[in-house]
Amino acid sequence: MKKDRLELLLAEIRACRICRDAPWRAPLPHEPRPVLQASSTARLMIVGQAPGTKVHVSGRPFTDASGDRLREWLGLDDATFYDAARVAILPMGFCFPGQDAKGGDLPPRPECAPAWRARLLAEMPEPALTVALGAPALRWTLQRAGRRDLVAPTLDAAIVDWRRIYAQLRVMPLPHPSWRNTGWLKRNPWFAEEVLPVLRAEVARALA
Repeated sequence: MKKDRLELLLAEIRACRICRDAPWRAPLPHEPRPVLQASSTARLMIVGQAPGTKVHVSGRPFTDASGDRLREWLGLDDATFYDAARVAILPMGFCFPGQDAKGGDLPPRPECAPAWRARLLAEMPEPALTVALGAPALRWTLQRAGRRDLVAPTLDAAIVDWRRIYAQLRVMPLPHPSWRNTGWLKRNPWFAEEVLPVLRAEVARALA
């Protein structure tokens, strides 16, 4: 059964050590801990970047300030957000990638998406709504859909063009909810005024 295949695949992913044992560059500097949420019935798919330090410790997606902001954006309480039967959370990299010299999180590991994403998505239904957080997640989502024509030169341009992207693919491009984007949100009040009400309505519709 498809559900059984997905459960076996999730177990394989959670035991993955590619970035430590067979890395494409310097190995992951700590023990891998893949963090994701998926099921054969999820109708909302959140495509993020990679877990941060708090998520690496908790083993649960978005257990940090970014998660608080994201749940507010989506209009979801914790119980709904963490209901795997309804919400899939699939970062581009499943493990915390470590930090750079300035204390910022590194980009998602390059080994992860090629190894797992196609196999994983093949065992899942097409979501009613996909939320893409940040440039890597949006670029991958659009390219997978064969819509390179919708790939904007910058994330800002993609978010400005969100209506066209959503109308054609039911993909909502969003900035990452990290505290690092607080300045962007303050400079672009239209995002909260125009995008978030539509986002919350579409999330509710997808999960109804």
